[in-house]
Amino acid sequence: MSSIVKTSRQAYSVLIVSTFAFTVCFMVWMMFGVIGIPIKKSLDLSATQFGLLTATPILTGSLVRVPLGIWTDRFGGRIVMFLLMLSTVIPIWMMSYASQYWHFLVIGLFVGLAGGSFSVGTPYVARWFPKNRQGFAMGVYGAGNSGAAVNKFVAPALVVAFGWAVVPEVYAAVMLGAAVLFWIFSASDPSHLVSSNISFKDQLKALKDPQVLRYCQYYSIVFGGYVGLSLWMVQYYVGEFGLEIRTAALLAACFSLPGGVLRAIGGWMSDKYGAHQVTWWVMWVSWICLFLLSYPQTDFTIQTIHGPETFHVGLNIYLFTSLMFILGIAWAFGKASVFKYIGDDYPENIGTISGIVGLAGGLGGFILPILFGALLDITGIRSSAFMLMYGVVWVSLIWMYLTEVRKSEVMGTKAIPSLT
Repeated sequence: MSSIVKTSRQAYSVLIVSTFAFTVCFMVWMMFGVIGIPIKKSLDLSATQFGLLTATPILTGSLVRVPLGIWTDRFGGRIVMFLLMLSTVIPIWMMSYASQYWHFLVIGLFVGLAGGSFSVGTPYVARWFPKNRQGFAMGVYGAGNSGAAVNKFVAPALVVAFGWAVVPEVYAAVMLGAAVLFWIFSASDPSHLVSSNISFKDQLKALKDPQVLRYCQYYSIVFGGYVGLSLWMVQYYVGEFGLEIRTAALLAACFSLPGGVLRAIGGWMSDKYGAHQVTWWVMWVSWICLFLLSYPQTDFTIQTIHGPETFHVGLNIYLFTSLMFILGIAWAFGKASVFKYIGDDYPENIGTISGIVGLAGGLGGFILPILFGALLDITGIRSSAFMLMYGVVWVSLIWMYLTEVRKSEVMGTKAIPSLT
């Protein structure tokens, strides 16, 4: 009995400190979403250049997810996470000394390593819990996505008070402190390691699995879209509604905060109702919100019996923020439900599969800000970012219908799964 209690306490200690470490990593990963605005002004960047600037760290954090997931399976999450966090401290500090566009892009690649922490922590914390609690555990850990919202609270205040260059210096110190705390309060268990006779080639065979590719598509929306819009929203509020950076960041956090914190509830719902049902409803809520968000500010004139009448159609700041808040909640649930699929279907290979799916989500977060900027430069319509996301959600809904929903029973005893 005492050993069970000890294991339980150790599991929750690992979960809490890992979630804290991931929150700090995500905060750093999203840094350009705020400091990129004064950098864009000082370097006179186009929307496409700004999109590339914000997306550069996302690229590295995405590409390293597969090897980091594999190394976590082989060597354990504790040592991999600790070394990963330490490796980012110097690049974060160096960011404050960058002065040219290419400086930011190159250093941003190294800062982006922090984003790989997701594929380390997810299998690390999941293996400390029984299968019927893994969705909850991964959801709690994934709530570290709220680091995007923390960045929107902390960075604007530092930018206004001291200038953007202070932000990397503060974040480097925070990352170092978080790494030390993680090492002190985390633990390792040799039984969680994948057998050493499994080769990298064997683990990477999962890339050929159509089911894994489907989960990659889902995650490119709920996580890739979350990252892309988190990076894009502060400057969107500034440009669309004419707000100053602190107010814009506060409103943008209405999307980022629930998109991270509520992931734990999504994990609980996935444990109770199943990953499929949660993901299906997430896609439909996303479809509705993105359809409304896609409509640009429009003035049109019609001829009446009294002469021409001009009407205006468009979202005001209150409706816009409310829809973003709902979208953030939906994607929080979706991020948890996708990883519940993984925990259910690949219990012995969580690290590798989560790394692959995380790579797809991260690449979505890298590509989307660049496409947002390109579409803005080409069309001049800010809501074109949401038009793009609306189209991507259509793809997932069709794919999910053809591969899952159409095969489900509509009537009979299997139509509604047991909730006990």
